Amino acid sequence: MDVVMRLWAENLTFILNKNSCCISHAIKMLIRSFGANPTIYELDELSNRDQMEKALLVLGYNPSIPIVFIGKKFIGSSNEIMSLNVKGEFMPLLINANAIWI
Repeated sequence: MDVVMRLWAENLTFILNKNSCCISHAIKMLIRSFGANPTIYELDELSNRDQMEKALLVLGYNPSIPIVFIGKKFIGSSNEIMSLNVKGEFMPLLINANAIWI
C-alpha cells in the first residue's frame, strides 16, 4: 500500500497502465489530446506489480486497467474516463486539477 500512496503523493496526475492494453493506449492519447502530461507507470514493467495491484484492492480501487488518478483523486478506468469525456466533464476536471491550462 505504501507504494501506491507514494505514487499518489509524488504525482498530480498519473496512470497505471499495461503496454499490451489497447484501451490503455487510447486513454493515454485522449488525456494527452487535452494537453495534459500524466506520469505513466507500466504495470507489466514493474517488479512490484502484484504488490501494487493488491494495494489498490485494499484501498478500494477497482484494478481494471488503466487506473487513472487526476488531481490526486482516483477517477477510475476507461469507462469512467470515456463517460466523463462524452458528458463534457473531462476537460473541466483536468482544468480544476491544474493538469492543463487554458
